[in-house]
Amino acid sequence: MHKAELITALAESTNSTKGDTEDFIDSLQEIIMNAVANGEKVTLTGFGSWDSVEREARDGRNPQTGETIHIPSKVVPRFKFGKCFKDIVAAKQSSGN
Repeated sequence: MHKAELITALAESTNSTKGDTEDFIDSLQEIIMNAVANGEKVTLTGFGSWDSVEREARDGRNPQTGETIHIPSKVVPRFKFGKCFKDIVAAKQSSGN
C-alpha cells in the first residue's frame, strides 16, 4: 500500500475528504519525525514506537576494493512494532490470508 492508497482508505474509513486526510497524514509524519529528531520517543500503544539510537563506530569494508574503512558513529531512527501489531500479523499469516 502506497501513500495515495492509504489516504483513500483512511478517507473512506473516516468519511473525510482526501485533502483533509492527506493533510492529517502529512502533519502526523512531520510531528513524529521532528519529535524523534529531537531525541523524543513517540509511542502509539499497540501499534509501535519510534525513537532514535546511536550506532557505534565500526570498521567496514569497501565492497569494490576490499579495503578496510572506518565507519563513524551516527544517530539513526528506529521503529519497534507493538504487541497488538505483531499479533494481528501473526494471526493473518497463520490463517493463510
